Amino acid sequence: MSDALEDLKQAIVEAGQSLFERGLTGGSSGNISVRVGDEWLVTPTNSSLGRLSTSEVSHLDGEGQLLAGKPPSKELALHQAFLSRRPQDRAVVHLHSTYATAWACLSHPDDLDVLPPLTPYSIMRLGKVALLPYRRPGDARMAEDITRLAAGHRAVLLANHGPLVAGRDLATAMSAIEELEETARLALVLRGEQPRLLDSAQIQELETTFAERK
Repeated sequence: MSDALEDLKQAIVEAGQSLFERGLTGGSSGNISVRVGDEWLVTPTNSSLGRLSTSEVSHLDGEGQLLAGKPPSKELALHQAFLSRRPQDRAVVHLHSTYATAWACLSHPDDLDVLPPLTPYSIMRLGKVALLPYRRPGDARMAEDITRLAAGHRAVLLANHGPLVAGRDLATAMSAIEELEETARLALVLRGEQPRLLDSAQIQELETTFAERK
């Protein structure tokens, strides 16, 4: 295996450990993928992100055949559906983090834009976050739901399940899902209050200024 693939495996292992140690994913929840050309590196099914080794990371070819490592996460189809509509992106992170999942358990007026514009960083790193309908884990319709919205949303919440974020690389996807968790936390802390929100002109300025940095 090339040094580049080994480096990416190590990056996935370190990202998983960081998420686990900070309490952003527990047990065997959460999964990470990186697309490398037509191939995929994915965290394995029924594994803890806090206790992975590079030899366990799943390496699949473009047809989904396992080339090395353990069998991939059963939610790989969600990652593939997400990136099928986002050719500019190469990585996906999915968690069951507390605050984002809590926000995904609530009803919202607009399921295509469920997070309030509280900080510039949520606009810069997330854009509009969509809420997808509840499906049982493993339901094929989850991938169909993501495919319909992925082109216009790099961050989604799976109802009563958790966040899923795409990024141009693993570091970008990690930053985005961390920002999603913190924004959901702020939204919950401020729930019932009357926070000052960014207005449309401020949002437009951020989108224009930071468009190339997403």
